[in-house]
Amino acid sequence: MSERGSGFGAFLLGIAVGAVVGFLFAPEAGGDTRRKLSKRLRNLRDVAEEKVEEVRGLLEAEADEGDEDAEGEEEEGSTRERLERRLEAARRRRRRGTPEVEAEDEPLA
Repeated sequence: MSERGSGFGAFLLGIAVGAVVGFLFAPEAGGDTRRKLSKRLRNLRDVAEEKVEEVRGLLEAEADEGDEDAEGEEEEGSTRERLERRLEAARRRRRRGTPEVEAEDEPLA
């Protein structure tokens, strides 16, 4: 049996035992705890929905902006194509083990 698999199982068992012990020794009644937990989960869901809508709005705005700049995009190539080229260049450098920078890479920050 490999050591990698046994560590993860022990981790999951520890999480389960900790949750059970935590609920057993909780200072409040189970009903109160469940109400608080469900309220927190609803709040978390609402925050997640807000973030999704925010990202969706940003993506739509970017798409609208991209439509307006379609002429310039044809000259430079799409953002996706540029990112794919950079990713492929990084993979080639990684395979070679050299940290050289190609001319099309832009500096970060």
